[in-house]
Amino acid sequence: MTSGDTDAPTRALLEQENNYGLSDSQVNIVMQDKVPALSDSLGRLTVNKKDRWNIETKPHGHGDVHHLLHRSGLAEQWSSSGKKWAFFFQDTNPLVIHALLPMLGVSVDRDYDMNSLCVPRRGGEAAGAITTLTRENGESLTINVEYNQLDPMLRESPDFKDGDVDDPATGYSAFPGNVNNLLVKIPSYAAVLAGPDQGVVDEFVNPKYKDDTRTTFKKPTRLECMMQDLPLLLTKQLGSEAKVGFTTMQRWLTFSPAKNDPGAGADSAAKGSPPGSPSSAEADFYSAYLSILGAASGASIERAEPVSKLGIPVTLMPAIVLEPSFALTSEEVGEKFKGGKISSRSTLVVEGAGVEIEDLELDGALVIKVTNQN
Repeated sequence: MTSGDTDAPTRALLEQENNYGLSDSQVNIVMQDKVPALSDSLGRLTVNKKDRWNIETKPHGHGDVHHLLHRSGLAEQWSSSGKKWAFFFQDTNPLVIHALLPMLGVSVDRDYDMNSLCVPRRGGEAAGAITTLTRENGESLTINVEYNQLDPMLRESPDFKDGDVDDPATGYSAFPGNVNNLLVKIPSYAAVLAGPDQGVVDEFVNPKYKDDTRTTFKKPTRLECMMQDLPLLLTKQLGSEAKVGFTTMQRWLTFSPAKNDPGAGADSAAKGSPPGSPSSAEADFYSAYLSILGAASGASIERAEPVSKLGIPVTLMPAIVLEPSFALTSEEVGEKFKGGKISSRSTLVVEGAGVEIEDLELDGALVIKVTNQN
């Protein structure tokens, strides 16, 4: 999904990179509309600074993806062609690919219409949380609640008078963090999108105010919508038959986004929070493979000391990448890679089927690439 700002450069990049190996039939682009920007609490429209006869506009939020998949006919095409599952993921988070197969297994086992990926979350952490909300009539809804709404809501509940705090038994909040990766069952998803709401989810506004008067915004805001509010449509149209759940996996394996610039990443790191920068995402990508390889193969892996990059602590070495063509699961890694030793200054890339590695002692760089798969 693109917007008016990103559509042309996205198409140009895909053409330049030959769709990153995908055929044209495998790539579909839908463009969302933009909405007027608002400048204050009275809802005044923001005028373009360079042209007072035009108003500023902004993208409407990633919740538009559901309506766009309906409007474009893609959801119905997927359903009628027999496709069973659709995975929505954030392209800033390369580790999410590790979550797809486990989430699929959970969804099949529990017959979920929608499954959200979660990670352990600390109490008060500035991240949305998956909750089950129960009405007085007993009806319940499993859905994301934003962190700024979660604590005051919990304090009104007799079971969580202290609000959003860590559970002493686990060290984490009882409410796992939502990382906005969704797996949906296509037949029920397409049916819901074809309903009266046509995939349009509820809007909200989330301004940042200049001061305590809460009247003027720091910068223009807009009405927006979120794709994780899909359960509202599912329960509205499927009622009690809607099956919505979540799968919690470790953060180191599934979540390290590259969403902040180096300055914002350094500020976040100084506060003890994940930096969320390109350098930390790359370091965590390598680290995940180190952990997988060490646990599955029994290899001895020496980790380098962290270094500071623009105020962001990262551990970039050793750098290990195991391509999916080599091994898809940790069990497969253990079958193909056995024992050995890797030093902290090493780089290892393994690509291609039919590769088996035993007792490798690596102190340098090694790239194994099998191009003939026959």
